[in-house]
Amino acid sequence: MTPPVVDAQDVCFAYDGCFVLEDVHLQVRRGEFLAVMGPNGGGKTTLLKILLGLLVPQRGVVSVLDATPGKASRKVGYVPQQTNIHLQFPITAEDLVLLGRLPHRRRTHGFGPMDREAACQALHRVGMWPFRRRRIGQLSGGQRQRVFIARALANEPELLLLDEPTASVDREFQGALYDLLKTLNARMTIIVVSHDLTVLSSYATSVACVNRRLYYHDRAELTPAMLESTYHCPIELVTHGPVPHRVLKEHDLS
Repeated sequence: MTPPVVDAQDVCFAYDGCFVLEDVHLQVRRGEFLAVMGPNGGGKTTLLKILLGLLVPQRGVVSVLDATPGKASRKVGYVPQQTNIHLQFPITAEDLVLLGRLPHRRRTHGFGPMDREAACQALHRVGMWPFRRRRIGQLSGGQRQRVFIARALANEPELLLLDEPTASVDREFQGALYDLLKTLNARMTIIVVSHDLTVLSSYATSVACVNRRLYYHDRAELTPAMLESTYHCPIELVTHGPVPHRVLKEHDLS
């Protein structure tokens, strides 16, 4: 049997003694498109950082691509929620995307033709090739987000992690991005943290709801029980047209 791309068992993580993840169990199979949902502060971004090896859990065992998190950086792409880049830093869009090739570069060599070709293809995929010479500070927020997505794709990953990738992009690019991810899903496993239920209804193959604990469903559907376990209040899904919405039932806020 092929080992899972992600295997997390009994994972717990706390900031200053306050647990944000507790008894988390998750297995992600190769070729899966997992949508991770849940309230703000529920631990979604923390979970991604653990998978990347940026954070080490206080308890539990985590394997990514059959290796310790962080040891498979050549096979993992990541688009963070907050990029925290200084907009006055003199770097072009193309140079920033090339940084995605760092795990492939030999220490004694610069970027080679294969690196530049990968960066070129990534910029074309997100529609940013015409802006490749512009400095990052000259781009709009949505354009910068496209560049950061291109940087992750330049790594040619087997596993792609995205944390709220459409938070700063226009609605037109949102659809284009998810269409691109659906195409890429044919050759890579994708985990997307998102509040956008259209991801779930149109693109994802499975869903995980995270709010300190993790509730996994191997189909792209949310049940009332999953939502109430995650948000700790009664929720209904209402659909009018193609886009589902979350609706809170009347309940005691206490």
